[in-house]
Amino acid sequence: MNREQAERIELARERLAGADRVIIGGGAGLSAAAGLTYSGERFTQNFADFIRKYGMTDMYSAGFYPFRTQEEKWAYWSRHIVCNRWDPPALPLYRALQAFAAGRDCFVVTTNVDAQFEKAGFAPERVFAVQGDYGKLQCARGCHDALYDDEALVREMAAAQKDCRIPSSLVPKCPVCGGEMEVNIRKDAFFVQDPAWYGAAARCDDFFGRAAKGKTVLLELGVGFNTPTIIRFPFERMAYRCPGVTLIRLNMSEPEGAPENAEKTLSFPEDMAGILPALLA
Repeated sequence: MNREQAERIELARERLAGADRVIIGGGAGLSAAAGLTYSGERFTQNFADFIRKYGMTDMYSAGFYPFRTQEEKWAYWSRHIVCNRWDPPALPLYRALQAFAAGRDCFVVTTNVDAQFEKAGFAPERVFAVQGDYGKLQCARGCHDALYDDEALVREMAAAQKDCRIPSSLVPKCPVCGGEMEVNIRKDAFFVQDPAWYGAAARCDDFFGRAAKGKTVLLELGVGFNTPTIIRFPFERMAYRCPGVTLIRLNMSEPEGAPENAEKTLSFPEDMAGILPALLA
């Protein structure tokens, strides 16, 4: 660790220690740093048969594959959900965040759909998972706003599949309209925002309103430009408008912030797995 890096870490620690409130913004880079990578060895070990059959290159792009049948689609998605939502325990990086947040006035807004904040022990009323949850199913056409836990079903699908297909008897159907079902993740205009989603959105707005008036740290972790309007741009806007706000950004590929916020932003392009525990210590 060089002197400049050590000084940045120490300044970030001071800002975090002196904050009245902390808003944690968790993006895909956070889960990747924690170990939930969507490419490389983890992908090839878990999806070798899908790679051979469909030429898939990673779990992210595979999520957009135009499967011809529901049996093929749910063979892939059941394994994807088990691999990324149900099997992984609370990972060390998320546990470190929870240990830091305990006893502090913190709120989490995240685009991740793997429920790692929940698994790590964050209070549900302090988390807004804007983009949904791999652990829930919904009507593919959004005919009603109920969500359905999917663990038992996707585990059965993953265990029963052969040649990248599940038995037709396991294909889920909407209990209201009889149509197809989807994972509750935001990917089209039919994404279901249920009453719990709206409740979390209201609590998030309330926390942001209170945080804007005091000494607040925006701890932005692995947020890029895939969906910047959810975390990255609101954080930049809040840092610009609110005198007591500091933005701490951890991002290996896109650490730079708006020039207007240069004096209020601490950027860390280093590997988050090593830097974040040092900031939270």
